[in-house]
Amino acid sequence: MSLKRPVLLCLMSAVALPAHAALTESDFFDEMPVVLSASRLSQPLDEAPAAVTVIDQEMIRASGFRDIPDLLRLVPGFSVAYTRDNTWAVGYHGLGDAFSRRFQVLVDGRSIYSPHFGAVHWGDLPLAIEDIERIEVVRGPNAVVYGSNAFLAVINIITQSAAQAKGGLASVQYGEPGMAGLVARYGGGDADRSWRVTLSSQNRDRFEEVGYDGSGNPQYLRERTRTFFVSGRTDWQLNPRDGLSLQWGVSDGNWHGGREGEDDEPDRQDSNAGFLHLQYHRVASADREWRGQVYYTRSRFDANALAIRGPFTVPIDQYLQQTRLNVDLQAMQRLGDSVRTLWALEWRRETVDSPQSYYGSGTLDGELARLSGNLEWHVSDDWLVQGGAMVEHHYYTGTDVSPRLAVNYTVHPGHTLRVSVSEAYRSPTFFEQDGNLNFVESGGVINDTFTIPAATALRPERILSREIGYVGHIKSLALEMNARLFYDVLDDYIGSQRITTTDCNEPLNPSGSKCFQSLNGSSLDLRGWEAELHWRPLRRLDLYAQYARVTIGYRDIVLDAQGTIVDDDLPYSAPRNNFGLLASYRWGAGWQASAGVYRTDGVMWLSDGDVTGGYTRVDTRLARRFKWGSNDAEWALVAQSIDNRYSEFRTENVFGPKAYASLSVNW
Repeated sequence: MSLKRPVLLCLMSAVALPAHAALTESDFFDEMPVVLSASRLSQPLDEAPAAVTVIDQEMIRASGFRDIPDLLRLVPGFSVAYTRDNTWAVGYHGLGDAFSRRFQVLVDGRSIYSPHFGAVHWGDLPLAIEDIERIEVVRGPNAVVYGSNAFLAVINIITQSAAQAKGGLASVQYGEPGMAGLVARYGGGDADRSWRVTLSSQNRDRFEEVGYDGSGNPQYLRERTRTFFVSGRTDWQLNPRDGLSLQWGVSDGNWHGGREGEDDEPDRQDSNAGFLHLQYHRVASADREWRGQVYYTRSRFDANALAIRGPFTVPIDQYLQQTRLNVDLQAMQRLGDSVRTLWALEWRRETVDSPQSYYGSGTLDGELARLSGNLEWHVSDDWLVQGGAMVEHHYYTGTDVSPRLAVNYTVHPGHTLRVSVSEAYRSPTFFEQDGNLNFVESGGVINDTFTIPAATALRPERILSREIGYVGHIKSLALEMNARLFYDVLDDYIGSQRITTTDCNEPLNPSGSKCFQSLNGSSLDLRGWEAELHWRPLRRLDLYAQYARVTIGYRDIVLDAQGTIVDDDLPYSAPRNNFGLLASYRWGAGWQASAGVYRTDGVMWLSDGDVTGGYTRVDTRLARRFKWGSNDAEWALVAQSIDNRYSEFRTENVFGPKAYASLSVNW
């Protein structure tokens, strides 16, 4: 594939900016962005009790990214990598693996992390990029609002209301290698009821077919995937005070995976998922409002193969089904002009069923309950105090309390300092506590064991986070800044240890090299600083920049049964420096050009990842909006990883230059 022509066009258009452009008062940012995710209260960014990054539709469009995890490259402190088998690895301040277990991910308030591994299954999420209104990323623990999985960060994806998506939309994308997509959406309704339905079909082949492992051996990778989904939303305005929203979606994936020559890695994987989500909102008065929701999610994954184990042929059955039923209610009450309170109550039931991963256990299930309260007090025009706590009872770890106290001080109009202290917990997943992964012969004899349940009840991971933040807004320069210094102490890290064959049934693997067990490991210090800015130096030019510097060190060391440090690669799991820059320029006749530069130092990916070297990736996008008859349309040409090949997550996962074109029409 030749990329010279599209790459040249994108680069020329991205840098061909005029020498000057007149600024007017209307070009300046008038107010700070309003966020919802830091406390569940609507707040300007400089009043939030935590650092929040907002990725809006303009940033999404300018980036050229078509996969949601890629968008996190725009957020300071995040590391993103595609692993394989339609799975993404995402880490914040290190600790990244193929499961992304240490942050909460929400779609319109619906939690989407997996109760099995704790992973986020981005690949079968029934959500189109076109339906996203914005993404709010809370950088730092926020268990006081969202519970145990809001451990390092919270990613809240907020979709467009049905009223925002009336009319039709069709979008098609095509590129190499193996990239094709189609999105179709239609919405309608009136003032009292509006609705939309979205269909999507996406094909991907993300990295080069032949890679090389750390020893230089070729790895032939099967990575072509096809995912189809349909989703819908209906919003009712029942009366001036009451609103109701119903969302639903189903997805189906036909994925290839694994490596040729590895007979225990199935080459075909089937995935399907679905959800039903009902929300109710009542504004009782200007001082009181209620919100409630109930949702049910189900996902199923299946992949089968036949593995050769010595003289035996062993069936591999990766069947997994997970469900979640969640009910929660929250109430906001204003107490005078200076105080707001928010109370929330939540109940959840989760199940997992995987005969191979939980051998002999059947379906596992558990219930948790949460009660939280938060208070916002405007002490004066310059001082804002916020505090709260979450009491959570988890099916594995019992009762924990996650508190937070934050103080915001406006030093000068447009310049706010924030000091906060918070504590959060992460409870073990089903697999960490009870995983019992076995390969079983057709006659029922265990042939090979990979994991066994934890020897004792695992303690939850605990993090104590302290930070000093700054939010700046200089209207005369059209500049917004957001920075924080942080010092986090993480105790009881849940890691894994290799154990002896006397504890594992591995008759054909006498070294016991693949038999593991979860345990609470070492304590860690995570410290550093991060910053982001949005600057509009010219009327038509937007610059978004982010930078993070992170170090991880051991505070206390725990040794496993072999006398080695539990997960001794943790300090290397955070890139020391991580940087991103996205520039977008709009000029006449609907033309827009953008370029993104993403730089990361080398990193050690945990679980089954490798040490991957640092790299710099450059993406460009050239687009034009125009009228197609009476309809609005846009074509775009995107080039990614220009003239650079690099590895993500594993050394054999080689990403090279690629490009795609897209055309979208609204009517």
